[in-house]
Amino acid sequence: MTLDLNINDLTRVVAADREHVWHHLSQHKQYETIDPRVFVEGKGMKLWDATGREFLDAVSGGVWTVNVGYGRESIANAVRDQLIKLNYYAGAAGTVPGALFAQRLIEKMPGMSRVYYSNSGSEANEKVYKMVRQISARHYGGAKQKILYRDRDYHGTTLGTLATSGQGQRAAQYGPYPDGFVMVPHCLEYRAQWNVENYGERAADAIEEVILREGPDTVGAIVLEPVTAGGGVITPPEGYWQRVQEICRKYNILLHIDEVVCGLGRTGTWFGYQQYGIEPDFVTMAKGVASGYAAISCTVTTERVFDMFKDAPEDGMSYFRDISTFGGCTAGPVAALENMRIIEDENLLENCTRMGERVMANLNALMEKHSVIGDVRGKGLFCGAELVADRKTKEPMDEKKVQAVVADCLAQGVIIGATNRSMEGLNNTLTLSPALIATADDIDRITDAMDGALTRVFS
Repeated sequence: MTLDLNINDLTRVVAADREHVWHHLSQHKQYETIDPRVFVEGKGMKLWDATGREFLDAVSGGVWTVNVGYGRESIANAVRDQLIKLNYYAGAAGTVPGALFAQRLIEKMPGMSRVYYSNSGSEANEKVYKMVRQISARHYGGAKQKILYRDRDYHGTTLGTLATSGQGQRAAQYGPYPDGFVMVPHCLEYRAQWNVENYGERAADAIEEVILREGPDTVGAIVLEPVTAGGGVITPPEGYWQRVQEICRKYNILLHIDEVVCGLGRTGTWFGYQQYGIEPDFVTMAKGVASGYAAISCTVTTERVFDMFKDAPEDGMSYFRDISTFGGCTAGPVAALENMRIIEDENLLENCTRMGERVMANLNALMEKHSVIGDVRGKGLFCGAELVADRKTKEPMDEKKVQAVVADCLAQGVIIGATNRSMEGLNNTLTLSPALIATADDIDRITDAMDGALTRVFS
């Protein structure tokens, strides 16, 4: 008997979903009276649900993941062939796709050297935290163990990564958290914390102030998103990243760039940090690495970091004593190899830049038309529009009205995103992250849907 998922009776599928699936980020009380949405097919940027409705997906799988679009047979075939040949071996040994993807990835990341595989962004970031703590124990007598993180940034769902959540609502109810994680101010100039001319440099100097308060000898690393994602699509102000790099080098603090969202082309370069001339010590990535065709995440380090774990071979405790079971799956790296080939062969980085410019032009036009848009921000095909109740005071729009705009777009057959249940009083940014294959017609349809929704919700 062979497995057949081409079930004609989709009502049975929906019923099974309602009875047995615990959905992410969902209040299930609603499913006592309505059916959960079940998607059954995707092609390019389009999705179809169990009722037969078609949608244009402007958020790449709901969480910024399907960078090369749905229905890529070449990725599916590459995964199938590899799984038949060798589906898995624990990461203590190598595999062909693991070695080859690591090589290809490092070619895109000058200055970086080593790839540690796991299976989610949260896990990739957790690996860095463990590395930093072990480096502190091995080389600094346990002193440089604190990790700084930024207000409004987000790094994952585990208790360790939630300890570095700059989004209070996400972290609420799950404490107490581990010690040694310290927050630094955000860098969103639209909601300026200082009245200065060189805002980017001032926002970075605020990090130095925290370092000096905590004691430079106690701080081992800082984790930052190149563009803050779920915290409101915050692009860094001019001068910010250069100053952050200077501060890290001044105090011997390891710089960890979280590319889980921005990685593999989302901003128009392979990685978001490459937009700003940063030279990180750690880079983590997940979502777009294989565009959701297989689970994979990577913790990438410099050779300098790697060498800190082989300083005393005679000491059996000196190596990185960690394992990710499913980091040994071969589906992830083989899917990632084909994903990277598609991005290169179809010139999707260039398309991302061009279409990103079109999104921003359209959003700026919407801002001129709709007074509820206070600010638009973005880099490549990762853009946001912050909604306000009053442009002069910048009072954030009520979250329910922001979600009403999302719902109206959905009713039009266009799926957009929004910050939600993350930061008290600041869940007011509409978010767009269409696949890197987006066309001008796709972009215009997305922003036209937003135009209509804004008109109806705020008329």
